[in-house]
Amino acid sequence: MSAFKTYDIRGRLGTDLTETIALRIARAFATVTGAEAVVLARDCRESSPALADAVAAGLKAQGVRVLDLGLAGTEEMYFATAHLGAGGGICVTASHNPREYNGMKLVGRGAVPLPDADFARIRALTEAGTDPDTVPGGGREDRSAVRADYVSHVAGLVGAAGIGPLRLVMNAGNGAAGPTLDALAEGLAARGAQLDLVRMLHAPDGTFPNGIPNPLVPENRPVTAEAVRNARADIGVAFDGDFDRCFLFDGEGTFVDGEHVVALLAAAHLASEPGATIIHDPRVIWAVEDAVRKGGGRPVLAPTGHIFLKAAMRREGAVYGGEMSAHHYFRGFMACDSGMIPWLLVARLVSQSGRSLTDLVGAMRRDFPSSGEINFRVTDLPAIMQRVAAELAPLAHSTDRTDGLSLDFAAWRLNLRASNTEPLLRLNVEARGDAGLVAEGVARVRALIEG
Repeated sequence: MSAFKTYDIRGRLGTDLTETIALRIARAFATVTGAEAVVLARDCRESSPALADAVAAGLKAQGVRVLDLGLAGTEEMYFATAHLGAGGGICVTASHNPREYNGMKLVGRGAVPLPDADFARIRALTEAGTDPDTVPGGGREDRSAVRADYVSHVAGLVGAAGIGPLRLVMNAGNGAAGPTLDALAEGLAARGAQLDLVRMLHAPDGTFPNGIPNPLVPENRPVTAEAVRNARADIGVAFDGDFDRCFLFDGEGTFVDGEHVVALLAAAHLASEPGATIIHDPRVIWAVEDAVRKGGGRPVLAPTGHIFLKAAMRREGAVYGGEMSAHHYFRGFMACDSGMIPWLLVARLVSQSGRSLTDLVGAMRRDFPSSGEINFRVTDLPAIMQRVAAELAPLAHSTDRTDGLSLDFAAWRLNLRASNTEPLLRLNVEARGDAGLVAEGVARVRALIEG
C-alpha cells in the first residue's frame, strides 16, 4: 500500500496503483464515509479514465450514487462535493507527478479533508483485500453541467466586474485546466471582466508532449516567461496538471515567488476586510507578515500541508490561507485550495491599484529576498536536524517548531523541514533587504547538512 501517502494517494501505475486497487480503495471509501453519493472527477492522464471507471465501479458496488464530473480539476471536485451535498469526493489525479504515476485526492462531506483515522481505515480495508457484500442501489450520473455553477461561484467571489482591462498569457501545460478556463473566461466576460487571454499548450493531452506541467520546477518556467514577453502581457499564469495550483509571472516574464503571491493575496483580502485573519505556512514569512501588518490583519502560522492549512482556516475563521508552494485557500471556497481564484484576485488587485504586477512585487523582492526551496536528499533526517539545531539554535533570537525548525537571527531567518512524502530535507532562507545574507545563510546550513 505504498500509494497511500500522508494525506492522499499517489503511486506508480501497475505496481503501487492498479485498477483493482482503485476499485478496492473506492469500496473502502464508501464503507468508511457511509456516503450515499460521491462526486468523481479525473485529470487528463492516459490512465485516468480507466482508473475513474474502476473507482465508479467500486462505489456503485457499495450502493453509492456516483456524481461524475468527467474531466475536471480537483477544485471542481471540491466545489461539487459541497454544492451537491454529497457525502464525499474523489479526484483521480497525480497532479505534477511523472507520466507513469497516478493517484487520488479524497474529501468528505462539505469538501472537508478526511480525518486521519478514516484515512487509516480506508488504507487498512484496501490492504486487507476482502471485498464486502455488494449493496444495491448504486448508479453513475453525468454531473458535468455543475461547471456552470462553479463558474458563477468563482466569478462572484472574485468580483469579475472589477477586473481588467488586462492581457494575460495562460499556460495550461496540456493538463486539465483548458476546458475549465474556457468556461470561466466566458462567464467572467459576461459579468464585465475585461481580459485578453493568450492561451498556450491549452488542449488536454495525457501524453504531456511538452513535459509534465509543474511550473514549480525552475527549468519549466522559461517557456511561459518568453510567451509573456512576446505577447507584451501584463501577467503570465501557468497551471499544474489538475490546476489546484497556479504560478504567476510579472509583465517582464519574471517568476513571482510563492511567498510574494501569498502576500499579495493577503493584501487583497485585507483591503476589503480589515483586521481579518490570514493563515500562512512557516517556510518564508517576512514578506507575508509585513503585508498582513500593513493591512491591519492577524497572521497565524500553520504547518505545511493542505490538511493543516484547512484545519487552521476553519479553526481561526480566517478569510484566506496561503503556502509558498502555490496552494491558496479561501473561506468563500469551502476553505479549500484553488488554482483559478488566485490569478483572478491578483488581476483584480492590479486593475484596481493602477500598478503593474512588476511594481507590486518589486518592493517585496528588494525588502525580503529569499533562497527559494532547496532540497537535500539525506539518509538520517533526525540526526541532521539535530546537528543544525545544536549548531545554530543557540545563536538565534527565536526558535519555532510549528513545522520543522525555524530560526530567526533578526537579519536573516531559516526554516528546515522534512518532506511529507520523500526522504528530503527542504531548506528556505530569507533576509531583510540583503541578498548576500541569504547566500551566506544557505552556505552555512548546507555545510552542516552535507558535512
